[in-house]
Amino acid sequence: MNTRIRLASCTALLFSIALVGAGRGAHAAELPPRNPFLADSSYPLGHGDSAQQDALPIPGPENPGTNLEPSEIQYAPVGPAHFGAYTSGPYPDGRRVIWSNGLDRIVKVDFDTFEILATYWVPGARKWTEAEADASIARLNKSNEGIAAIWNAFRDASKLRDLASVYTVLDASNTYFIADKDGSIAAYADADPNDPASAIVKKGTFQLPPEVTGLTVGMNMTFDGWLIVPTEHGYVVAISRDLKEHRVIRMQHSEGAEEKTTRPTGHGWVRNGVAIDTEGGLYIASQAHMHKVVWTGDRLSTNPAEGAWTASYLNGWGHGSGATPSLMGFGEEDRFVVITDGQPLMNVVLFWRDAIPKDWNPVPGAPDRRIAGMAPANMGDPELTAIQSEQSVIVADYGALVVNNISPNPPWYIPERAKTLLISYLGSSPHYQPFGVQKFEWDPQTRQLREAWVNRGVSSPSCVPIVSYPSDRVYLIGARENRWTLEALDWRDGQSAFHTVIGGQRYNPLFSGTIIDEASRIHYSTPWGRVRLVPSSKTMP
Repeated sequence: MNTRIRLASCTALLFSIALVGAGRGAHAAELPPRNPFLADSSYPLGHGDSAQQDALPIPGPENPGTNLEPSEIQYAPVGPAHFGAYTSGPYPDGRRVIWSNGLDRIVKVDFDTFEILATYWVPGARKWTEAEADASIARLNKSNEGIAAIWNAFRDASKLRDLASVYTVLDASNTYFIADKDGSIAAYADADPNDPASAIVKKGTFQLPPEVTGLTVGMNMTFDGWLIVPTEHGYVVAISRDLKEHRVIRMQHSEGAEEKTTRPTGHGWVRNGVAIDTEGGLYIASQAHMHKVVWTGDRLSTNPAEGAWTASYLNGWGHGSGATPSLMGFGEEDRFVVITDGQPLMNVVLFWRDAIPKDWNPVPGAPDRRIAGMAPANMGDPELTAIQSEQSVIVADYGALVVNNISPNPPWYIPERAKTLLISYLGSSPHYQPFGVQKFEWDPQTRQLREAWVNRGVSSPSCVPIVSYPSDRVYLIGARENRWTLEALDWRDGQSAFHTVIGGQRYNPLFSGTIIDEASRIHYSTPWGRVRLVPSSKTMP
């Protein structure tokens, strides 16, 4: 392990120790080590860190009150499909910016004011206007239930067929890497590295070699600074940050992956991103297997003698896992990689990350001895027969959280593939919104995965929740009485800590991540822009 990695591990450990005895945020668990090659911020890539936990070492808001005033909501009209946003490290003057990209532009937003500082328009892309955004929002505010609303939602969602460049990483030099669906990885940066308000410029492009096929489906960074990009056909590519070198390997069991796409888009042999540990372990889920590919520092390996492995998981649904793998356990703790499986009623599944303990007895019903725990995500309803999610499992300490994303009342006339409209564009409608948040917990004494709690009164239609380690809470964008809300649940017992009303359809999270910034403010993406919640100072930590 190199010096920088050791320092990152020590920093995380010291922070973890500092939390012990500090009140509600006390944790004995170790935090994921910080990757020194990512931007020095709370959120430099999707899911927060290389471990892909969706858990941050910064406090969230305490209690913003029953309703947010208009002055407590900031809105940046950055255009459609800015699903992620990544905070830079400090510039020489101490300022930060937030980078994000969508269908037609890349933007930098000022961390303090939330004003758009610079815009890079994507060549050849249609430019979407604020007038179009306002018209769409008005239609859904007028009605988000029934066949007319479904048609409006379908019309809005149709523009996402052109979606590309979803997977991005912001590195320690504030260079923004974007993987496009044409097989290119582009690097963008400030025209003046010392000026956060300077123009956005393209620094270079890397094109995947012709033998690497399939859409890119994720991006992460190793702890020695190489970009890792998997494709839906089972290739894994490591790329140097100067875009001059690359390494390629194909994953085990990927023969014929080109024919194993189960739906037109988004359901390839690999569907989700990659989690990375400090030792070069790359964790990727394919359609029926969990994989550990190893980065040695110079090459990629699937050799078990070098620590690589594959393990089967159940896949009765046929489409594989909808979850980006999340890492659980660090240092001397039990160490796992966590996904949901491909059963019609999905299970939360823990795999031993390293060597399987010699005295380990297989979990009953599990298809592989490497599986350490497997529990049905039934939201506390033993009669439930089907539930699937397109979100990663939220992990903090030994806890693993999933939400219900299945609408309880789909109209008879809506086709299966269109049902996501009910939880996305129409997700706040009391008729369509799903309910249920469930947490599981690994017990290191009994070495069992068990249900910790269920909250069936909270709705998280489509957002990706986030955990604050210091606050000991999970935050999400929910809905009540057809209004979007900020919800906070106690991480220990699932009880509601507070909820506060944000507003109407302008504030729909539309599958975006819930993010906490360094000032304890919540921000997230909406169908046409980005929102940041800035409750008055008396409600902040």
